[in-house]
Amino acid sequence: MAKSLPLPEIYLARHGATVWSVTHQHTGRSDIPLTQDGEREAEWLGARLRGVPFQTVLTSPLVRAHRTAVLAGFTQVIGEPDLMEWDYGRYDGLTTAQIHAAQPGWQLFEHGCPNGETVADATARADRILARLRQFDGKVLVFSHGHFLRLLAARWLGLPADAGRVLVLDTASLSILGYEHSRDEPVIRLWNEVGRASP
Repeated sequence: MAKSLPLPEIYLARHGATVWSVTHQHTGRSDIPLTQDGEREAEWLGARLRGVPFQTVLTSPLVRAHRTAVLAGFTQVIGEPDLMEWDYGRYDGLTTAQIHAAQPGWQLFEHGCPNGETVADATARADRILARLRQFDGKVLVFSHGHFLRLLAARWLGLPADAGRVLVLDTASLSILGYEHSRDEPVIRLWNEVGRASP
């Protein structure tokens, strides 16, 4: 009997810390660099991923994600605009508390952002990149952003965007999307692994 090939896996790496991630400000399309701690976190990711045979490595073109990829040791990367963070529009740079002061009860995965992306916009983008990722037969590595990766995981499981609200991600965390028995059974194989004590 022929040995079956291992099922594909998609490794999700959130970028390292930035000044705004430390202060819990929503960082969408603002191109905020990594802090020194964020750079060290990226190096931890590199050590964690060393030796894993990736078929391809994709990254958001935003500097915090691309720099994380490079510091992790992945210089041959493909920039993918669909992996950028959610466009927060008027809420870019604001904390959730500041947003709630103006719009009580606001939830990103339910309401989207004024002058930014709607939930439907972000979901369409996630579905588009997942269609591309499902074409690979081996391991794929993706460097992206917290809220978008949460949405991506929800859509991988066939869940509505709102399910992303329960999938919290730390900076420089590693998660793995995969399958159980066949490509008809998408699962989360690892979620939010970090190489340091969480704050």
